[in-house]
Amino acid sequence: MSKRLKVLILADECNPEWPSLPIVGYKYARAIAEHCDVTVATHVRNRENIEKAAHGLDMVYLDTEYIAAPMFKLARWLRGGEEVAWSTSMMMNYLPYLAFEREVWKHFKGALKAREYDIVHRITPMSPTLPSYIAHKLKTPFLIGPLNGNLDWPKAFLAEQAREKEKLRSLRNLYKILPFARSTYDRAAAVLTAFEHTRADLTRVEEERIVMVPEIGFDPEIFHAKGAQPAGQRSDDGKKHFLYAGRLVPYKLPELPIRAFAASKALQKHHLHILGSGPEEARMRAVIDEFGLQDCVTLEGRKSQADVAEMMRGCDGFIFPSIRELGAGVVIEAMACGLHCLVADYGAPGALVADGRGDAVAIAPIEEMVEGFTKALERCVSEPEHMAACATRGQVYAESAYTWAQKGDHASALYRAVLAGEDLRRFDFA
Repeated sequence: MSKRLKVLILADECNPEWPSLPIVGYKYARAIAEHCDVTVATHVRNRENIEKAAHGLDMVYLDTEYIAAPMFKLARWLRGGEEVAWSTSMMMNYLPYLAFEREVWKHFKGALKAREYDIVHRITPMSPTLPSYIAHKLKTPFLIGPLNGNLDWPKAFLAEQAREKEKLRSLRNLYKILPFARSTYDRAAAVLTAFEHTRADLTRVEEERIVMVPEIGFDPEIFHAKGAQPAGQRSDDGKKHFLYAGRLVPYKLPELPIRAFAASKALQKHHLHILGSGPEEARMRAVIDEFGLQDCVTLEGRKSQADVAEMMRGCDGFIFPSIRELGAGVVIEAMACGLHCLVADYGAPGALVADGRGDAVAIAPIEEMVEGFTKALERCVSEPEHMAACATRGQVYAESAYTWAQKGDHASALYRAVLAGEDLRRFDFA
């Protein structure tokens, strides 16, 4: 049996109880630890939730609150909260993240200089705009990613961009001339890149060092289709049940499925369930009231991860019209639960449902997109066999490579290929 590799994972965002990036960082680290001797360097803010979990990880908690706390407060003030203006948040995290890696270097400097680790892998943050302070200092092979970013706003949705307070996004490309940006990518042995929209941003990185691997994954103990009927045949009330799950924020277009139901008498014989909360909720309730959709549209509020999975197994279709979705882990979770997915054909969702794994509606002005989703949904209710076929292909795809166990195995094999100087392109996800 091969000797277990010793890996230092950098994951400032690593938390089993916080959604999106923090839980991805946590689950990715745990999956890798099944194959390697892992030490995880993370921020002290994650300690409480990590220590409550049976994590089995060697954790090192680093404190940069001297700069992280004031920058977070400034970012929240500029954003008017924490729901919108994501680009502003990333910009305000530049100095705090460099401080985090500086603390990593101070803590692990001796071990790293002595080559006590086989690999150093930065998992989070996943934005390509946040560089590495220590990449140029290392003799140990350094991996970064999976990275995900560089998805422009569709021009048809400038109003949504304004509601998201994304004016500062026009300054995004300045990151390429900031300190440490060049050394991060010049010194990386491998750059893990989620989708083509991010690959296009990494102009300094040769194909030989790029590995295309989405950051998203799912837990098959939670998200699965066991005991569920095929999509299109899941309810006893004669209705098809459709689900939206996500934050109710402008770029996700959560009111679009409501407008599709408002436009179709055929759809109003079925039911739409909307999970989540956020600043768009008032707009959505106004649309429901305007068209009298109370009997066929239900705002379910926020749910636990287990409750989301349970609702997925009880519904037939998953509607996700987000117009600027970088990762779309919820789409893979829906696929794993055997749902037929209907998404906007832009960014990660369109890539995930390609090749007949779901329906993708072209990006267009809002009224055209409503029309496109309406037609796709009407086909679903009239052709349940189409739903079942797409859902089956999607479920097989999700189960083929996206469980956390599979992703941990993939990372371990990639590490060994890096150390052996092998061709890394064979590790690309199909």
